[in-house]
Amino acid sequence: MAARFYHLTQSSVHDTLRMLAEKSLSAGWRVLVRGTDLEKLRMLDERLWLGPEDGFLPHGIAGSAHDVEQPVLITQSEEMPNGARAVVSVDGAEVTPEMVNNMERVFVLFDGQDGAAVSRARVQWKALTEAGCSAQYWAQEEGRWVMKAEK
Repeated sequence: MAARFYHLTQSSVHDTLRMLAEKSLSAGWRVLVRGTDLEKLRMLDERLWLGPEDGFLPHGIAGSAHDVEQPVLITQSEEMPNGARAVVSVDGAEVTPEMVNNMERVFVLFDGQDGAAVSRARVQWKALTEAGCSAQYWAQEEGRWVMKAEK
């Protein structure tokens, strides 16, 4: 499998996460969303609850008795109590070669307007590819996601 890096310049983390999670769920995979900042993860959780009723994304934030049942679990941890087969990294959360090799999908979302986030994504790309993992770089063109590079 390949780590898929999504360079966010037109879409928000929330919108991109929703799209990737919906595709993962439709493939039959549970999703783990990993971040580094608990407050940002809570805001992401709230935004997902405010989505359209016909596009409801079933999810929860880690720490409840129902973590194992969550189709999409938002957390700071690498633990996957929900049996996730897809991992989404936000806010520079670490992605390991083991994750890339053991998951159906691994997504790294980074804000193209944030120089530190872009630098962190480059460091992750280099670390993963040097460890022998495949990686893909995705960017938006005219509202569509297009793969621009692969290693």
